[in-house]
Amino acid sequence: MIELLADANNSLLAEGNATQVVEQAKGVIDEAAGGNGITGSIQAGLGCLGAAIAVGLVGMKGAEAVGRNPDASTPILVQSIIGMALAEAVAFYSLFL
Repeated sequence: MIELLADANNSLLAEGNATQVVEQAKGVIDEAAGGNGITGSIQAGLGCLGAAIAVGLVGMKGAEAVGRNPDASTPILVQSIIGMALAEAVAFYSLFL
């Protein structure tokens, strides 16, 4: 990107068109930055926040279910772990995509 800007700067300044250099530099910077869209760090943060809330809800409801029916603690634990794993998958998707 720096070489592209340097080449554009040399060629356009030689012709005396400094405004074209500025416009081309802005275009290259906007293209490299991805425009004005949401950045990856915000996406990852929101995805992890959603996963944390979901895991908390699954744990809360699992503990509530065991409190109501202690004999079913093993099946409730299995379902809770599966639910938490699916919620954590959302965090991984947001981090890696």
